[in-house]
Amino acid sequence: MTTSGLRLAVGTFTRIPSGRVDTSPASARSALLLAPVAVLPLAVLAGLVAALVELRLPPLVAAGLALVVLAHGSRGMHLDGLADVVDGLGASAAGRARALEVMRRGDVGPMGAIALVLVLLLQAAALADLLRHGWPGGLLFAVAVLLSRAVPAVVCAHGTPAAEGSRLGAAFVGTVPPFAATCLFMTLTIALAAAGLVHGLAAPVVTVLAALAALVAALWLRRQVIRGLGGVGGDAIGAAVEVALTVTLVCLTVAW
Repeated sequence: MTTSGLRLAVGTFTRIPSGRVDTSPASARSALLLAPVAVLPLAVLAGLVAALVELRLPPLVAAGLALVVLAHGSRGMHLDGLADVVDGLGASAAGRARALEVMRRGDVGPMGAIALVLVLLLQAAALADLLRHGWPGGLLFAVAVLLSRAVPAVVCAHGTPAAEGSRLGAAFVGTVPPFAATCLFMTLTIALAAAGLVHGLAAPVVTVLAALAALVAALWLRRQVIRGLGGVGGDAIGAAVEVALTVTLVCLTVAW
């Protein structure tokens, strides 16, 4: 782990200014492994906003505000990546070149817009359900955010091809040893299970299953992106974060 890697992680995964950054493979690897650390202040803030239900703020309102904080703190880039990936995969039937062209445009197509609406709707509904139980739901949400930021390391593991023309893809993809990525994700899975203990002894089992479901969903998305777009780029990394967070929150409602 390097200081330059942490600065790169902060500048990539949050809107906090980080100054000049080094995008060497070593720094990129460190940045991906330190992504949850870089996002920790944002996750805590979003969790505290969600916990405003303790002040009798309606759960759905608190959930919406927490998601606003999260989107603002990350510059909305993960949501933007999700929309671009969905549009690109939708256009991949016309060829890879056409799909990449669609993704490089600044606008959001109908498929991307629908994906954004549905994902945010699921996140808000699931978080609101968790917040019916008060501040423990906010705690679980904060840890789920950190877990989702461990997904990029998995998506960018050794052997993963980078998307053509993607600067983030060229810098990050293929830099992380699979063992390190797995250890990072399992560490955050354990943290999620520990947060679930607040709810009861049975909750950690479901939290672990929720984390594994999120991992499977992210790996499935990586496979689709490689098949349809030729490799993983910055948009796919952001999309994997949003998919993982959504799956985790939805699955957690089963135990909560």
